[in-house]
Amino acid sequence: MVFERLFKGRRQSRPAEAVYEAIVAQARHPAFYTDYGVADGFEERFDLLVLHVHLVVRHLTRAGAGDRAQALFDAMFFDMDRSLRAIGVGDMSVGKRVKDMVRAYYGRTAAYDSALQESADDALAVTLHRNIFGADAAAGTAPGEGPSRLARQVRATVAELTAQPVDDIAAGRIRFPDPRSTP
Repeated sequence: MVFERLFKGRRQSRPAEAVYEAIVAQARHPAFYTDYGVADGFEERFDLLVLHVHLVVRHLTRAGAGDRAQALFDAMFFDMDRSLRAIGVGDMSVGKRVKDMVRAYYGRTAAYDSALQESADDALAVTLHRNIFGADAAAGTAPGEGPSRLARQVRATVAELTAQPVDDIAAGRIRFPDPRSTP
């Protein structure tokens, strides 16, 4: 009985894990780091992952699949917990670090949602510059071509997600636009 409960929950999360794996593959696309100029560090990888997870969560929620969006969110933070443990963060610190990551997720996604409501890419480019190209933004530089191009990629991703059936997305069959083809 106890084992059934443990494994039952695990089986139910597999579709969310497939979605999450597809998103991780997109967020790790080499073009973001080579062509767009995103630094290849832990923070920047996390920020690109947050961006892509949120775009899918946002779409699923708007499409009435809030339970699937929640399962995706849970899969992401289960992975964050597991990853922190794998890199040697002590058990006593993992909970606090994951809590900090959840707060960061909500802060960034609120900024993305606000910027996505604007019709022009300027506000989105500024938000992406601050959150993903943080070192440049902290130095007071204006968004350059990388954040502007990423803003166009985000808009293309939103359009691509909107064109896909929710069941395909929820099964992990997500089509993302190729970041190399965004001008």
